[in-house]
Amino acid sequence: MCGGFKFSKNALITLNILYILVGFILIGVATYGKAANLVTSLPIIGGIVACGIFLLVIAIMGLIGAVKHHQVLLFFYMVVLFILFVIQFAIACACLAVNSETQKTLAEAGWNTADNVTHGDVENAFQCCGFHNTTDSPTCVTKCPTCPTCEEQLETMINYGFRVSGGIGLFFSFTELLGFSVAYRFRHMAAGMNEVQ
Repeated sequence: MCGGFKFSKNALITLNILYILVGFILIGVATYGKAANLVTSLPIIGGIVACGIFLLVIAIMGLIGAVKHHQVLLFFYMVVLFILFVIQFAIACACLAVNSETQKTLAEAGWNTADNVTHGDVENAFQCCGFHNTTDSPTCVTKCPTCPTCEEQLETMINYGFRVSGGIGLFFSFTELLGFSVAYRFRHMAAGMNEVQ
């Protein structure tokens, strides 16, 4: 029976196993990025690992709640999923709504707060010099006036990053809403309903 006790239980188990896999992927990507020196910022690595661990804890809580039909675990799982849905939905919509002027302002603010090592890493990775002016960069190796500025080089990457982040965030926010609704329905079902089938 579609939507019955067993279906809801299996749907929650599947969803939480998916969340566990995503949590391990987040942790693995972050540690690989640090080990391969792809990402040099320790706060970024720590944030990704923390998100992965948080997702693992929530998924394990939901998995145990679904397997044992544990009312308290399912209740806290629902509350956390709903809060995550609201936050993630708002951030995803904000990412998708950011216009190019705001993106440039954010990029410039990030550039101004970054140190010279980060400037050098960006200039080497994107083959550019300086942010607005190619001759102002103390870290630029090429020092050529014909090289593009980093603002020009990063503009499409930043726009792409906002769009992809917003789209992925929107997708996962709706999976959280789905998890909330299935957990709500499953929590209010009697454990003996699976015998009716």
